[in-house]
Amino acid sequence: MFKHITNLAHTRSITEAVGFFLFHTVLLVGLSTFLGHYMVTLGIVDGTVESFFDGGGIHTMIGAGWTLILSSLVLSGKKLTKDIMAVVIAMIGIYLAYTVNVMLGMVVVSYLTTLGE
Repeated sequence: MFKHITNLAHTRSITEAVGFFLFHTVLLVGLSTFLGHYMVTLGIVDGTVESFFDGGGIHTMIGAGWTLILSSLVLSGKKLTKDIMAVVIAMIGIYLAYTVNVMLGMVVVSYLTTLGE
């Protein structure tokens, strides 16, 4: 399940895509916690996070950026940048990560890893 987890060009089965989703989502949670804290500390983001729900906007921005970077790395690693359908699917995932939920965007990125070259 966690075989070839950092190889973004690897074509995955469904169970390997679930492992990819779990690993990169946990990595995203750590990254957004780290970046969110230091963005507020350094004054890049105005204000403080006073409750659990106040940090959602920062997490959404970081998650949408993570989805953008990860999906573009998957597309370029698999040489699917000329496949318009794969690019549209990646753009839909980025849109869903920003508007609906970051987890849904990560599901789309995990699906992109199952596509063949």
